[in-house]
Amino acid sequence: MVAEPDANVLLAGIAATVPPVGLEEVPRLMRRVDRKYIVTAPTMAALAAELGDRFAVLRIGARRQFRYTSTYFDTPGLLTFHQHRQDRRRRFKLRTRTYLDGGGRWLELKLNGARGGTDKHRIPYDDAPGRALTREAMEFVRDTLLSELHLVAPETLAPVLSTDYRRVTLVDVAGSARLTCDTGLLCRDGGASAPARRDLVLLESKSADGRALVDKVLRGLGVRPVTVSKYCLGVAALRDLPANRWHPVLRRYLARHPEKRQASLAYSECPRVLASTCRTVS
Repeated sequence: MVAEPDANVLLAGIAATVPPVGLEEVPRLMRRVDRKYIVTAPTMAALAAELGDRFAVLRIGARRQFRYTSTYFDTPGLLTFHQHRQDRRRRFKLRTRTYLDGGGRWLELKLNGARGGTDKHRIPYDDAPGRALTREAMEFVRDTLLSELHLVAPETLAPVLSTDYRRVTLVDVAGSARLTCDTGLLCRDGGASAPARRDLVLLESKSADGRALVDKVLRGLGVRPVTVSKYCLGVAALRDLPANRWHPVLRRYLARHPEKRQASLAYSECPRVLASTCRTVS
């Protein structure tokens, strides 16, 4: 039997051969257009060959590949999950992200607004635990949701899911765009977990206008964007919740599906909770 290619090893090899750039040279792109792709290891190798010297790799110290862990917060009725599943025009996700190889911890609030782009707001969170929201954190969430999306923040937000993965970041040397390449994803929910396949890479093209070079190259390779969220995939898989729009990605990307379990009353009451938890301010 032929062993599946290990995408993590492949990316480490690609990163070792690409010219490096420092963190200060990476475009911030807090307001941007995101496109996501899932590619096999051979396609990732072909993409790297096509990009050639037009991309550099983020290097911090001696490292070019970095470990991340994130904890996502949601309401008891999983408001943000269902907003995303229903493709609500205005929605948000809240997480802490810890850079295990340097970079500290941040509290990040990702917003999707009327223009269809992604707007990320964040504050340093080094002095707070990754699975808790401080009073200052809730003030940040309330103020940002009200000012940016005209939404009143939910009263209760608690940790729901954690994700671990490795990332290589490629930077377009000619413009304000970057490509993140994630491998080894593991979604964790209490005692249950769902790993991604080892031979696949989750790519996210991030650019100011949605017309990044890498998107054009991927189209030429026959790769099309997918609708995917690490948080939503993990919640759908581990809690056996409806995920029709993500079903093809779930079947392809996750290495195995966890055992099904009965949804709790809180989740069966989602329509009522959704109607009352987060309201619009006119």
